[in-house]
Amino acid sequence: MSDDGTSGFTYPAVGATAGETPPGYRRFTRRRRIGHGRPLFDRASAEVMTYRMLEGAGVLHSASSPVAAPGTRVVVRLGVGPAAISAACRVVYIIDDPDRRGFAYGTLPGHPVSGEELFAVEYDPTDESVYAVVTAFSRPAAWYLRLAGPLARVGQRWMADRYLAALSTE
Repeated sequence: MSDDGTSGFTYPAVGATAGETPPGYRRFTRRRRIGHGRPLFDRASAEVMTYRMLEGAGVLHSASSPVAAPGTRVVVRLGVGPAAISAACRVVYIIDDPDRRGFAYGTLPGHPVSGEELFAVEYDPTDESVYAVVTAFSRPAAWYLRLAGPLARVGQRWMADRYLAALSTE
């Protein structure tokens, strides 16, 4: 077992949503303006850090801490009814900058994809706009997603749009 904090993840480049995408993975970013003003940014930041994007999209099953922190285990429930699966992730890092806040988590064994996802809000001081952001890199880990090909990517982008809508105020 490694003591660098990266053991157990299902992908090699832990933390890469903050940098370069590892070879063999597809990356995308979705960004949506959710309003304006520092009070909105502060409120949305708190919501992101307490998993509101996941909860609002209907996928949050559980989290090992009430606020995202490195090492927090987050379990999401994907699908509906008896076909739904639980998939575990672990928070890799948080962002706590004056104009950008959020967290990234990475997939653990048993998750149908392999990769990382970042949930954040950004404040643009030039016009006081507030944006919700989802960035991810991934590749299918489960046979059924590999078989689905491009449809799996469409589903992932659809889910990212649901995450963004969970914070939208406009």
